[in-house]
Amino acid sequence: MEGAEEEVENNNNDDVPIDPIEGEDKDDRDDNDKVSRKTSKYMTKYERARILGTRALQISMNAPVMVELEGESDPLEIAMKELRERKIPFTIRRYLPGGSYEDWGVDELIVEGSWKRQVGGN
Repeated sequence: MEGAEEEVENNNNDDVPIDPIEGEDKDDRDDNDKVSRKTSKYMTKYERARILGTRALQISMNAPVMVELEGESDPLEIAMKELRERKIPFTIRRYLPGGSYEDWGVDELIVEGSWKRQVGGN
């Protein structure tokens, strides 16, 4: 039994490196990504479809709604309203050649005008 206690005491994870400034690097990277983006600032129709479908599913499963409801009860209509008001709390990850990627917040992307008219936007 004494040998087991000694093993536990000696196991202090000395071989695991700790990066004390990991969080700071991430913040710097996020700022640089916003300045030097390679992909378009326009949301594609495929991204819209996935965002609306995913958000409508969440709303149908009683997720908190991010906009004021004015009689809407259909989850897809509510998701469309959230997108119009840029309140959907999602991040789109666009993969690039070479294995890199860019993260865009839904609120950062421009939604095409013809589609906005379809869902009642300006």
